[in-house]
Amino acid sequence: MACAACLAGAGSAAAQDTAWVGDEVFIVLHAGPGTNYRWVAKLNPGTALEPKGTAEDGAWTEVTTDRGTEGWVRSEFLTRQPPAQVRLPAAEARAERLQARVKELEDNLASVRAAEADTSGSLAETEARLAATSEELANIKQVSGRALALDEENRQLNETVETLRSELDVLKADNQRLQDKLQSSAFLDGALAVLLGVIITLVVPRLWPRRRSSSSWA
Repeated sequence: MACAACLAGAGSAAAQDTAWVGDEVFIVLHAGPGTNYRWVAKLNPGTALEPKGTAEDGAWTEVTTDRGTEGWVRSEFLTRQPPAQVRLPAAEARAERLQARVKELEDNLASVRAAEADTSGSLAETEARLAATSEELANIKQVSGRALALDEENRQLNETVETLRSELDVLKADNQRLQDKLQSSAFLDGALAVLLGVIITLVVPRLWPRRRSSSSWA
């Protein structure tokens, strides 16, 4: 009857999550909630169990192993937290993953630093090229300014030359008119001289005898 009461209490207990055998001892899986029940199996420390319920006094817990074996174990030997024997492999696996992650991050950091160094070199080269281009542009602007000034001076000189040519043409025209006038004057002077010579030749001989006759009459 007591066993039936225990089983009834176990059946009424709510199912629990995974429990583990503690690290310190091996425990025995009994066929019922007590040491007077036969041994079903021997459980190693860290063995994972699925709790099904507890006896009325809570001293025993009904469990199922990962192989499906059912039985009862003393509740005091169970732990709700994974024991060190279970946590250690998980911790080691996590440590390995973290170490791999650290190595990956270190490699990424090295790549970033290398890329940064390349970028710094490229930036310095770009800045140098920019400075050279700016200097070349300044020189071009200076040369262009001088070229524009020379072009303006050349334009002014061309205008001066054209003005002088115009003045020279005017002077040539004036000189030609003067020469024509001088030639006309010389021609007139020559004509007058010839005419005067003719007059003298024709008139003077006629006047001269008369003067002689007049003197003889006197």
